[in-house]
Amino acid sequence: MDFIRTEIPDVVICKPKVFGDHRGYFSETFRKDTLEEFLGYKVNFCQDNESRSTYGVLRGMHYQLPPFTQTKLVRVIEGRVLDVAVDIRQGSPYYGKAAVVELNDKDRNQLFIPRGFAHGFVVLSETATFAYKCDNYYAPEYDSGFLFNDSFLDIDWRIPMDNMVLSEKDKNQPIFSEAEKFDFSKNLYEEYISNGR
Repeated sequence: MDFIRTEIPDVVICKPKVFGDHRGYFSETFRKDTLEEFLGYKVNFCQDNESRSTYGVLRGMHYQLPPFTQTKLVRVIEGRVLDVAVDIRQGSPYYGKAAVVELNDKDRNQLFIPRGFAHGFVVLSETATFAYKCDNYYAPEYDSGFLFNDSFLDIDWRIPMDNMVLSEKDKNQPIFSEAEKFDFSKNLYEEYISNGR
């Protein structure tokens, strides 16, 4: 597995080695020790999620508030998506900036998104199967988010608005300036440990 930092260095592209022949392929999709060695801190994933969506489905922008903040490792099993992580750590030099990466079933790259970021994606292919690991359990009472097309963020989602398919929840999220944020001066990982996670 190779690792490449995005324009927001805490968000990392994970490039697996894929070994293929006439039978198909083999790929190691996650290895805790090499990821931790690159990051310089521990990761403790505890929940896997998977969704299947059709072209234009946009899910985002989502995150969980403390003490249920989440690190995610996301990938596409089938299809193509545009994946977006927005820094919501107030005081961060990258606050309000987005790391935007296409994930697909050909190069099989993954995106590591640490706590303090909102996440969303839109499906670019006819269908897509999307999977991700989390290091904290889903806690709906701590669920939060903001509007995917807030003009302050200026994200190019690469498909026409008329083709986007959203849940009622995502259509009615608050604008970015009104959403709850994180404090960059706090170590969200230490906060996670101190709360017994």
